[in-house]
Amino acid sequence: MIEKKGSILTVREDIKVFDCTIRDGGLVNDFHFTDEFVKAHYDTCVQAGVDYMEIGKNNSPTLQSPEQFGKWNFCKEEDIRSIVGDNDTNMKIAVMSDIGRTVASELLPKSESVVDMVRIATYIHQLPAAIELINEAHAKGYETTVNIMAISKSFDDELDEVLEALSNTPVDVIYIADSFGSFYPEQINRLTEKYLKVAEAKGKQVGIHAHNNLQLAYANTIEAMTYGASYLDVTISGLGRGAGNCPLELLIGFLKNPKYKMMPVLKFIEEFIVPLEKELDWGYSIPYMLTGQLNEHPRTAMKARDENDTEYREIYRSLLSE
Repeated sequence: MIEKKGSILTVREDIKVFDCTIRDGGLVNDFHFTDEFVKAHYDTCVQAGVDYMEIGKNNSPTLQSPEQFGKWNFCKEEDIRSIVGDNDTNMKIAVMSDIGRTVASELLPKSESVVDMVRIATYIHQLPAAIELINEAHAKGYETTVNIMAISKSFDDELDEVLEALSNTPVDVIYIADSFGSFYPEQINRLTEKYLKVAEAKGKQVGIHAHNNLQLAYANTIEAMTYGASYLDVTISGLGRGAGNCPLELLIGFLKNPKYKMMPVLKFIEEFIVPLEKELDWGYSIPYMLTGQLNEHPRTAMKARDENDTEYREIYRSLLSE
């Protein structure tokens, strides 16, 4: 049986707080954040002691439209450097590569980039391409993580095979990704045990990326951490697609490590998030709750939210009939 790692009063040196505000929040506004917002966010993360900041995606403009998406969906080197300079701080910079939207040959060698880590997001059927990109990124000098998406729809033996295949790559961290926001803490407990068993045997670590459809992103993050996950994904005020993510301010308020500072985060919330809440819509909602409870892709909830559809009973009937 999986055992707890440390206690509520323990400072665990393996813990890495991983801020995804610009990347996951970019799914709310198609990555059209101003430079002022991104720079203030970067400064906040540095001052708050965050370990990694994911500044966006490095998808290819040959595969997604630059007219539709802002520059933080593409993360050109000059755009990143305009915010972080040479990033002469203790915080590392990450970008996310979506399999099917990234061109591996466009990835600069690490010696030419201020980026430290490439994160790979993949569905199970895309695994060969994900492994190819993991190998490419490592060959070019980057740290890597892999998020296996939609695992709540996979069978145990299928997931076991995927984890085994990934454990034989040079990837540094394998993520439990609750893509549909449908997992409960008991399930996260079992998944953490499954992932750790495979990852630790090959000297790798495990991370958790939780969505808040059921208001459990924070609880699930704490659950995974308690039983051994080391990389903990968060966003400021939970800013992220639809129901959002585990809030940074909740997590650092829980962690007992004095390196993490609350005051810079509260300042950013006051100055940037409060005004943003008047423009963008994210956070708990009934349609996202329903898709989370039924373990369905949130596309129905996304459509309902975009159209301001409050016919919740009809949405529920539609989901039940699918």
